[in-house]
Amino acid sequence: MNIEVVAVGKLKEHFWADACAEYIKRLRGYCTLAVREVPDRDPRICGGEEASRTLEGKGILDALPSRAHVILLDIQGKALSSEDIAARLDDLKLSGISDVAFVIGGSDGVSADVRARADERVSFGRITLPHNLARVVALEQIYRAFKISRHEPYHK
Repeated sequence: MNIEVVAVGKLKEHFWADACAEYIKRLRGYCTLAVREVPDRDPRICGGEEASRTLEGKGILDALPSRAHVILLDIQGKALSSEDIAARLDDLKLSGISDVAFVIGGSDGVSADVRARADERVSFGRITLPHNLARVVALEQIYRAFKISRHEPYHK
């Protein structure tokens, strides 16, 4: 399975980068993984939140593989458990979908165009996560999903 994580913003603090690097390393044995960073845009410079979402959205759409099944991480999406995420990835594989992209928007959300491109919207719960932490959580949940699917120890 080919998985892309498309995220707005760079990981500036080493602890976020270290956490992501650990899960990226762990995922090597389970899938082909790429993380694509899209520049975040300052609304004060771009002409407001809508303008910054539009620019970030264009970057997200350009970064997405054309054939990918797109899962937008969205606080208002469907709440899934770790087991649900594992089952969802298994279902996608069984239906012949081998390219999956997870999208993590910026601090002001995503554009309407990105929402329209998403095949589904998933929530990690009703809490608001900083997008750097959301990236770590997404990578960890993808790793956990593969461990669950293979009945390997890790998930408790």
